[in-house]
Amino acid sequence: MRVLLDTSFLFDFMDRPSKLPDVERKLLASPGTEIHVSAVSLWEMRLKHHARHASGVPKSRFSPEDVLRVLEGQKITFLPMTMAHAASPLEKPINHKDPFDEMLLVQAQQEGLRLLTRDRLLAGHPIAVTARELD
Repeated sequence: MRVLLDTSFLFDFMDRPSKLPDVERKLLASPGTEIHVSAVSLWEMRLKHHARHASGVPKSRFSPEDVLRVLEGQKITFLPMTMAHAASPLEKPINHKDPFDEMLLVQAQQEGLRLLTRDRLLAGHPIAVTARELD
């Protein structure tokens, strides 16, 4: 299975990889799983790292450099955002207005990937999938 990690999934992978449920760890470790990470997710994580809560604390403790450093040692394919991705419509629109979710779904659609997510707002979308659905 060829999967694109959703940004929220990537946050959890960065934050506590040992706490991922067994079904997710098995899927990611399976020789039949090809894992992709999008430049779109890195961009979203960068924006959150530089944004602050009212308390002044960053919305993400992971800098883009931290993410790259961790991912470079993994068996992961990096997916750039291309002009074709930016221009392509999402065949089945989502029912919320998150531009990052939409672009990740467009990339998955264009590249023949499934978006591996835990996001309830994406549940039921034909391109999105959870590890539990694959178990």
